[in-house]
Order: sequence, then structure tokens, then C-alpha cells
Amino acid sequence: MKMMTCIEDLREAARRRVPRQFFEYAEAGSYAEQTLHGNRADLEAIKLRQRILVDVSHRTTATTILGEPASLPLILAPIGLCGMQHGDGEILACRAAQAAGIPFTLSTMSICSIEDVAGAVDKPFWFQLYVMKDRGFVRALIERAAAAKCSALVLTVDLQILGQRHRDIKNGMTVPPAWRIKNIIDMATKPAWLLSVARAKRKTFGNLAGHIGGMEDVTSLSHWTAGQFDASLNWKDVEWIASLWPGKLILKGILDVEDARQAAKTGAAALVVSNHGGRQLDGAPSSITALPPIVDAVGSSIEVFFDGGIRSGQDLMRALALGARACLSGRAYVYGLGAGGQAGVARAIEIIRNELDVSMALTGVKGINEIDRRVIVAGD
Repeated sequence: MKMMTCIEDLREAARRRVPRQFFEYAEAGSYAEQTLHGNRADLEAIKLRQRILVDVSHRTTATTILGEPASLPLILAPIGLCGMQHGDGEILACRAAQAAGIPFTLSTMSICSIEDVAGAVDKPFWFQLYVMKDRGFVRALIERAAAAKCSALVLTVDLQILGQRHRDIKNGMTVPPAWRIKNIIDMATKPAWLLSVARAKRKTFGNLAGHIGGMEDVTSLSHWTAGQFDASLNWKDVEWIASLWPGKLILKGILDVEDARQAAKTGAAALVVSNHGGRQLDGAPSSITALPPIVDAVGSSIEVFFDGGIRSGQDLMRALALGARACLSGRAYVYGLGAGGQAGVARAIEIIRNELDVSMALTGVKGINEIDRRVIVAGD
């Protein structure tokens, strides 16, 4: 893993190691993938301001996230099907995050269940909630997360209807895997992946199997999701969920200033500026262009997190400079997971941490609280 010098190295290793249908599930965006690519392009367009002859011999990337100490302002984002990137993927990613001193967020659409992860790690983790039509099941999920002592509930608010991801359809994306000839041949050439998945505790959605109808025979992930997720989700449902959840609530999927103002009124502890990694509304603004006006509008009343294209410590610094309190990253650590399991996730976190530390030094910054718009070149 030490030879992996950047997230792109991990990506290439994961691409070779993980079957195409699962690698592209994590990688793909919706429709023409304009928003997916815009997330990266707009981040890369922001230039950092190099400073010299500043004593930066004593630096720290440590911060607090929702009042809890963190070794750097990074959160592992909720990613579905981590257990299909590497067997027991959610457990391994959570362990790597906790060893690094940062939060991990378990997806509703995980392979390992809430209970699986809670029984395999030593500290609380965050749980991400999708709202299904069956509100009784949603209530049960919240109760299970509370029983597992999850320290925050991340409510995703931008996926009432699934944006079409062309690559999933072309790859025959199902869980468990569809036994197409091309998929079987592809998996047969990935022996390390096969072994990790064969040894894993589960091979379908752990939070749903046995709890919700239709999960015993999933023939199409996209069709099942379209039939289960609730297009009627609205602000009253947010109030209902907040009334059930005893801990910190985070609203993920905010891109509009008016929505951010409404989110700040709900009593949520934080919101996440996010376009779902370019996987929902194609043609939506990049997350980084949406961030500054939202911070200006609500940043004094609610913690604002950022999600959308983080692949480096420099990206992390760019988002922090524009007002984010912390950043979520999904694909970066998923590449690490696919490339090398827990060690790969640990390496992804280490890469981003080291890049942030060096970037801080070269911009004359000694602490996270010093990162603001002054570290960006004027005009960016």
C-alpha cells in the first residue's frame, strides 16, 4: 500500500481487482454524467494561495465534528454495496476510519447490517437513512440505529426518485450478482475479490433482508429501488424522523439556499451540501459552486458539511476555505477498499491527511481554524 501515492493509484488498483459491475456502480453518475464531472472540474479550478516564510513548524489537522474530536475534517460518506467492493467492506472501512480518528457513515443500502458493524467495532458510527414507503420499517431502522448506539443519523433527502445510471443497467447490476456470462467471466478473473466475498458474512443488503418484502429475490436493483423509495418525502417527514431520533440529525443532499434555510429551521445539527456525487439530477450545480452561498446564508446557525468530488487533501482544503466545517468523501475510500480492504481504506485516509498537512504548510496555515477564503487565489 505504501506504493500507492495518490487516490488515483488506488482507483486503478480497484479497477483491476473489483468486477466491473461493482466498480462502475461506485464510479458512475446519472445520465450524461455532467454533474459528476462538474464536481471534479470545479474543485480543480480553485487555486490555492502559496505563502512563504511563515513558521509552520507546529501544525495540526485536528478539529471537531459535531462537537466530537476528529484527527482531520474528513468523514467517510455512506456508500451502498461496500461489501461488494470487498467482503465485509463496511466493517473494514469502519475499522479504518475509527483507527484514523474520523467518523464512518453506514449506508441503509449496505451489505453488512447495522448490527454486523456494531458488533465488530469498538466505537459508535454514523448511520445514513433512506426513507422507504413502509414507514414502520423506517421507524424500525431508526430504532435499530439507536440500539446500536450510532452517534448521528444522516437523512438523505435527495433520493426520493432514482436518477438513471446508464452503466448499472448495461452491467446488469443486481445484488446478489446477476449470473450473466460476461459477469461470470469477469468475476473469475478476480480471485482475490471472489475469496473475500465468499468469506464474508453477507452477500445481500443486510439492513433489508428479512425485514422488508421483496429483498429475498432482487432481480433489478434500480427497479427495486424505484418501487421502494418514497417520492412523497417532504419536510413533515423530516420533523417525524427528528421526533424519533434521540441523537444528532444531519440532512444530506442540500444544493439550494432556500432549502438550506429550511433545513436550518428543523433543529438538525448539520446539513451536507451535496448533489449525491452526481448520481441524481444531472445538470445540477457542482457541490463546490453551491457551497459558498449556502455557508453565507446559514453557516452561523448550523454546521455545514461538504460532499462532492473530494479526491485529495488539496480538495479538502478548497472546500474548507469556502466555508465547510468538514467534508465527506465516498469514492476515494471505496477505491482504497477495492484495492486492499481495510489497509486500502487506511491508505486513502493517510494520503488525504498527508496532502492536507503539506498544503497547509505551503499556504502558511497551522490549524484547521485558520483555513478560510484567504488561502484561495483572488478571483477563484
